[in-house]
Amino acid sequence: MELQEAIRTRTSIRAFKPDPVPFETVKELLEIAARAPSGTNVQPWKVHVVAGKARDELVEKLLAYREENPTDTAQEFDHSNKRVEPYITRMRTLGKEMYGLIGIPKGDKERSWEQWGRNYKFFDAPVGLIFTVDKDLDARSWLDIGMFMQTFMLAAKERGLDTCAQGAWNMFWKATREILNVPEEEYIICGMSLGYADPDDPVNKLISEREPVEGFTTFHGYAEASVETA
Repeated sequence: MELQEAIRTRTSIRAFKPDPVPFETVKELLEIAARAPSGTNVQPWKVHVVAGKARDELVEKLLAYREENPTDTAQEFDHSNKRVEPYITRMRTLGKEMYGLIGIPKGDKERSWEQWGRNYKFFDAPVGLIFTVDKDLDARSWLDIGMFMQTFMLAAKERGLDTCAQGAWNMFWKATREILNVPEEEYIICGMSLGYADPDDPVNKLISEREPVEGFTTFHGYAEASVETA
């Protein structure tokens, strides 16, 4: 697969087949991702990979903790999210489309809770990744981890694998920290599912909309640009 095709066809997959992903493949993807840029070559990313019994143990214990502590979702780090336009509409549109595909009506709290819980099953993917960062690093290093994750996801797509980056894993982080023995000096930022997409699951039909270039870009110095740009 060409890089541009991987970029254009990558989507967040929320239903995976049980087919295993070999250790050598996961390691190779991490080696490729490690070529991602980072400010002054800090390379701040740290990754916990779970598969097999380790994955199953994390899933089982995390889901049990979630049922016992359903409101323990406070972020360990500043995670303020200003609900203003146009971000509100984008978020709601995605949620409405996804829940519509899987037949969960608005207001069905029980099924919504169950669907949210699928995050902590890695959507049945055989491999899960948890990303952490040292607490004494600033926002620039968080950007670096984002580039690392994006590189990993594109490399996976190129090899016929699919992924889903999951912010849900920075909730219930107390349980994750204990289960995986994550040092207190690190924040648990997010997780990721890795595996082979289930093409028959309706949730994987979701293709999120993207804003046109003109909606987020201001061009400077291009004679070809429209009069609306600076």
